[in-house]
Amino acid sequence: MAIEKPNRWIILLPILAGFAALALLKQNQSEPLQETAKEQPRLVRVMTAFEATVIPQAIGHGTVRPAKTWEAVAQVKGEILQKHPELKKGAILEAGSLLLQIDPADYQLAIAQSEADISATRAQLAELSVREANTRKSLVIEEQTLALSKKELARKKQLMNDGSISRSKVEDQERALLMQQQAVQIQRNTLNLVPSQRALLRAQLARQAAQLSAAQRDLANTEIRLPFAGRIAAVYAEQDQYVREGEELVVADDLQLAEIEVPIPIEQMRSVLHAEGPVDLLNTPSPALHSQLGLTARVDLKEGIINASWQGRFARMSDTLDPKTRTVGVIIEVDAPYAGMRPDERPPLVKGLFVEVTLLGKPLSNRLIVPRSALHQGHLLIIDADNRLVLRPVTLSLLQPEFAVISSGLEPGEQVVLSDLVPAIEGMLLQPQEDQQAVARLKQQAGALP
Repeated sequence: MAIEKPNRWIILLPILAGFAALALLKQNQSEPLQETAKEQPRLVRVMTAFEATVIPQAIGHGTVRPAKTWEAVAQVKGEILQKHPELKKGAILEAGSLLLQIDPADYQLAIAQSEADISATRAQLAELSVREANTRKSLVIEEQTLALSKKELARKKQLMNDGSISRSKVEDQERALLMQQQAVQIQRNTLNLVPSQRALLRAQLARQAAQLSAAQRDLANTEIRLPFAGRIAAVYAEQDQYVREGEELVVADDLQLAEIEVPIPIEQMRSVLHAEGPVDLLNTPSPALHSQLGLTARVDLKEGIINASWQGRFARMSDTLDPKTRTVGVIIEVDAPYAGMRPDERPPLVKGLFVEVTLLGKPLSNRLIVPRSALHQGHLLIIDADNRLVLRPVTLSLLQPEFAVISSGLEPGEQVVLSDLVPAIEGMLLQPQEDQQAVARLKQQAGALP
């Protein structure tokens, strides 16, 4: 029986039907709708520019040191008989404390000898006064005797002329008159010497008084007393030790005043120094100079969990400028550095402590301020009324580490972009969001007062 071959057209029918359906769909398909693309605004942080009173600042770091250091040097020699029981390095002692006692015996003897010499000289002066008085009385008597001798000579001369006495009698009387004149002259010479003798004794008395003062001073110098309440920095003498003049005995630091010398860059120093007119550094007293410059200071200690502050005071400028770092030294004073001590929160401002010093200038009123991070090569990113980005060149009147003061190119009420736009294309659409925390931080950094 013969087998029939399948018809090949049966296989092609489904394929042809598919092509027919695809052609029908293309014929009935409409063109896709083209929608206009919308610009998406970019969210950015902004702040509204405002005017405020700004306090210029300059920050530096330095090491605390005592404003006054006392070095006790032996001014007399001798053996140390007594030493304060607490005289040790680091001890805090009250003003007037007797630290060391040098053997005073030799100086007490010198005082006694000087007092005895003074008593003897004063006795000689008294004796001279009595002798002067006696000489004056003797002179009166001798002058009266001389007057009588002259009368007697005149009488005898008259008798000789009358022939009653011989000439030898007259010559004897003349010799007696000469002897009396000599006696009067001796008394006068004695009186003439009294002023020079008295002057000599008074000079001798003055010399002996000076010797007494020197001996008394030496005796006082045998006691080494602390002139102020201080902390002992070094001790070089021990009890029973023999010391000589010029030997260093004790070093103590004053506790009433501390100093910190901090290097400040010249540019920062310029920003905090403001005066109404020329300043005469040579002839202006310190209080008046400080008032003219208007500088104040704050000292901060940031060590681990400790964050303490002290009110400082601008004292003076250092004598030199560091040519390598281009900084000038500023010396700050802190009163009572040991006051208000709390060991766990506020340690004393001891020598050698490394601290941060903030130098504050005179307040500047009605200033526009922005964060320094908002500056981009002398430009600010501003949002205009259409929320479009504008690159605005600005002029600075003050540049600080954390903020800048704008003198021109920005108006109060304009919105300043704080976000870091990359890329920053002028005219791009932005969605501003006020950053209140950044504004509060800016006010704190600038010390701004509205």
